Amino acid sequence: MGSIGKKHVNAVLSLYPVAQIFALRTNSLCDQYLNVINIFDKKDIPKDLSFIIISNITSSHEQTINEMIGLNCPLFIEKPVLSNLNNFKQLSDKIHENSIQTYIACNLRFHPALQFIKHYLEVNHPRINEVNAYSGSFLPDWRPGKDFRTIYSANDEEGGGVHLDLIHEIDYCTWLFGFPIESINMKTNNSSLHISAVDNARYFFKYPDFTAGIVLNYFRKDPKRQIEIITENETLVIDIIKNKVHSSTNNQNLFENDFNILETYEHQMNYFINCILARERTMNDFDYAVEILKLAIHE
Repeated sequence: MGSIGKKHVNAVLSLYPVAQIFALRTNSLCDQYLNVINIFDKKDIPKDLSFIIISNITSSHEQTINEMIGLNCPLFIEKPVLSNLNNFKQLSDKIHENSIQTYIACNLRFHPALQFIKHYLEVNHPRINEVNAYSGSFLPDWRPGKDFRTIYSANDEEGGGVHLDLIHEIDYCTWLFGFPIESINMKTNNSSLHISAVDNARYFFKYPDFTAGIVLNYFRKDPKRQIEIITENETLVIDIIKNKVHSSTNNQNLFENDFNILETYEHQMNYFINCILARERTMNDFDYAVEILKLAIHE
């Protein structure tokens, strides 16, 4: 029930205001959040749940997924799916054996500007020559009033690191363009932040007809999150923060709209619940997310 867990709870309640939500907590002194019912022992988890949200620290995902499979209900798992690839095959086998629906939360797939550019590419089929994705922000600003060195993002042993936190860029590149035929990367943690986790990551993806570069960092004080698509006729700049798509052709905005990033969590939750009701496979299930993780970790 950290900051991301609260966002998912809010999304559920915005769709189903009378939903009954239980939170498995580790601290008996934890705060009450809205009408969420706190429980402190796995044996107290109700047996008739509609689905389970896994939003604890990344390093705990593997154990939690393994324990929750036995409850035989859909799993909504915060990204990244795991912190390493040591036991993904065993988990995948158990998920399939028990016919568990899974979805790994990558809310930027529900971002209006990214959804616009996906449709634009599908309709116009431009000849792409190069793609550049960039996401940089200042980790100390992520949790105001809290020492950033104590949060899991800054600590390698807890599954932190910019390559996992900002895995969105790798995810939406595969969503927009498919998986690369080859990839290389470089990850470092020698910036002025002085943290144990990776704070700078660079990826180079090779596609049959173009290349894509991805830059991720924790140390940029003026946040920037953009993707640049260079075609044979124009340059498209998708500004994720401003929710805008600009084309160099006639220097015009193809798309621009006011929105709140929290809306993506609601749309994402609605998508997941609809998949449960229709008994459909989600677009970003456990196995797909593992392939994304392989690119992020580069194994």
